[in-house]
Amino acid sequence: MSPALAIARVMLEGFDRHYGLFRYNAQQAKTCFESGAFQSIRRLASERIAFYDQRIEEASRQLQALFADELAAEGVWPEVKRAYIGLLADHRQPELAETFFNSVTTKILRRNYFDNEVLFVRPSQATDYLDSDPPSYRAYYPNETGLRHCLTQVLVDIGLACPWEDSHRDLRRVVRSAIAQLERPFNAKQDLQIHVLRSLFYRNKGAYLIGRVINDGEPIGFAVPILRGEDGLLRIDTFLMRVEQISTLFSFARAYFMVDMEVPSAYVQFLKSILPNKPAAEIYTMLGLQKQGKTLFYRDLLHHLKHSQDRFKLADGIKGLVMLVFTLPSLPYVFKIIKDQRAKEVSREHIMSRYQLVKFHDRAGRMADVWEYSNVDFPKARFEESLLQEIREFAPIMLEEDGERVVIRHLYIERRMVPLNIYLEHATDQQLERAVIEYGNAIRQLLAANIFPGDMLYKNFGMTRQGRVVFYDYDEIQYLTECRFREIPPPRTPEDEMSSEPWYTVGPNDVFPEEFERFLLGVPRLRAAFMRHHAELLDAAFWQAQQNRIQQGLLDDVFPYPNEIRFSSDGPRC
Repeated sequence: MSPALAIARVMLEGFDRHYGLFRYNAQQAKTCFESGAFQSIRRLASERIAFYDQRIEEASRQLQALFADELAAEGVWPEVKRAYIGLLADHRQPELAETFFNSVTTKILRRNYFDNEVLFVRPSQATDYLDSDPPSYRAYYPNETGLRHCLTQVLVDIGLACPWEDSHRDLRRVVRSAIAQLERPFNAKQDLQIHVLRSLFYRNKGAYLIGRVINDGEPIGFAVPILRGEDGLLRIDTFLMRVEQISTLFSFARAYFMVDMEVPSAYVQFLKSILPNKPAAEIYTMLGLQKQGKTLFYRDLLHHLKHSQDRFKLADGIKGLVMLVFTLPSLPYVFKIIKDQRAKEVSREHIMSRYQLVKFHDRAGRMADVWEYSNVDFPKARFEESLLQEIREFAPIMLEEDGERVVIRHLYIERRMVPLNIYLEHATDQQLERAVIEYGNAIRQLLAANIFPGDMLYKNFGMTRQGRVVFYDYDEIQYLTECRFREIPPPRTPEDEMSSEPWYTVGPNDVFPEEFERFLLGVPRLRAAFMRHHAELLDAAFWQAQQNRIQQGLLDDVFPYPNEIRFSSDGPRC
């Protein structure tokens, strides 16, 4: 066996170990759901995020221990890549294995060796028609067996080891909800089929069945959230059929799903058929394959730069005290650099640790996920000069200029949103009311996930395209249970009341919710809306009560769909 082939085999064995552990994690999530161990599901989701880096470290050490001389030989890496491609011919996760190869290679080699001959800049294996055996989804034929039999068989096939509270009732609700949501008249064609992905999608307290209806060749997606009650009985909570509802399940502000997939590309293809506007990079990320998401996003970025002419510029909104934010108008993302010159006394390490906290924590649909990159190469001509000057002034350590190229040594990339303060400035009374409700709900749901946002100014929140308020400024966040919520004690003397300094001691983790009114509610119409819907957020007792719930191990329900469409005892309220 040649040294190149031996190196390639060890590298692929490292990936196979990683993906085996990844699948085992999803299998454990199923067991935890069946037993109602929801805290364990959160723990599994958090632990899995570190799997990839751990396996990269293991593979790199093993290769360097076994092949120290061979790795340093002239011209060996192109040979290793060619050998690796040969090993992927019948592999079930070739795209992930190529990304794993890139990660190990870049960890071992210096950056000046990174080129198309060494790395997989483009995929070598097509995954369009790749699938497992048995296939990734089951097919059902209502015209042949009847709709009721089909739906009953779907519930049997998902294989949950829990009894149903009332499966016949739930299926009646599903049918009624589907009829209400389908375009009328709905005529069943000869090719009518129901496709259901073989594995359920697990997250927090829910298991989600994802499928599609095929009628006259057109796919209509659906999602079925399944909950387990305290009595151990299963029930269907609602039926989601609108694209925007299903898209919200896969929002960048939510925790990743745990799904047991032998062929992940088949799941991505299926999801793309029902979410055509959702980039594959985001779908891979939401399936817990965030490194593959990063790889695809970077390829998409390179492709976009090649086929566009606009230039990177500073993002709209108030400039951040610790982050420099820029964007490309033709791309719906923002790029964030930690400033070297910061207006807050906070270290770079602390800021990065806050972003890591968010990555590993349940984001409850209210904190934006980010892709983190190092040494990103851009064409210099695509930067506005004012942006380059800003980076040179506030983040010079992060900038490397080399002729016609610039390299950003470290940055975060996230979905672009309208800063909430800008949205509120231009909102009608009706829009403002809804935005204030969303803002308060965002804070409540962050608290339910044991997150205190710290700086609650509107500029630190964004409005998404779906009209949801999402938090995205993380340098002051901390666990809610680390805070001490207090009421401001009454002044002892008239002099106390007139003093510009507090007459009471303030500890490092002390928070006084009644002070929020002073810096959040200066605009009368905004204050009126806030007090109508969220006045209790100004009361320390509310925050203390939420702390107590978390300390007792209670998980509040945070559903990724509106309460009004959840099934009640009388069926769906659509």
